[in-house]
Amino acid sequence: MGLNKVVANADEAVQGIEDNMMLMLGGFGLCGIPENCIAALVKKGVTGLTCISNNAGVDDFGIGLMLHGKQVKKMISSYVGENDEFERQMLSGELEVELVPQGTLATRCMATGYGMPVVYTPAGVGTEVAEGKETRTFTMYGEEKEYLMERAFESDYAIVKAWKGDEHGNLIFKDTARNFNPLMAMAGKITIVEVEHLVKPGELHPNEIHVPGIYVKHIFQGTDYEKRIEQRTVQS
Repeated sequence: MGLNKVVANADEAVQGIEDNMMLMLGGFGLCGIPENCIAALVKKGVTGLTCISNNAGVDDFGIGLMLHGKQVKKMISSYVGENDEFERQMLSGELEVELVPQGTLATRCMATGYGMPVVYTPAGVGTEVAEGKETRTFTMYGEEKEYLMERAFESDYAIVKAWKGDEHGNLIFKDTARNFNPLMAMAGKITIVEVEHLVKPGELHPNEIHVPGIYVKHIFQGTDYEKRIEQRTVQS
């Protein structure tokens, strides 16, 4: 394959994803969601998945589609308040949930991409988040403080969406869709990227690239993006 990372479509990109794998999925709210890959996973019917994502979409969009199909065994997220089916499965015990402070979630993704096995953070110390985890005391700026040890992730795949990418996998994210996508693109053992615009090598200016192609295994141009607004507020 060489430097060319292009695959035909989402179905081909997710071909290697099997039951009981751990996936990272980029996006924030409904912005920057890898819609085509999620649709392909719904079609493929894989089950027992552990999904790492800032949130779980809504009932009929994003990861919510996989929840409706009972494909997700566990969610690792920071916010899940917009999904009724998620709430139902969690309260009934059908879905295992690990809630993580948003900054900690981002930092654990970053640590994975950097090859760091753990990070230490003061977030969550003395709360339910800290149960069963190691803490250590460090001194910073002359102040002694307790820190919680959080582990990096070991995901099988990262699935992200970018605005523009080239055939070598170099990526540019646009506006708010930059969110968790770059961190997760760097963190996946195998990273799949869907883009709105796929271009030839050399068409992206090096200074504008957010994630270099070295992190990307498969890339394809997606179609039919909805660009939803999660909560629309208008004047009366």
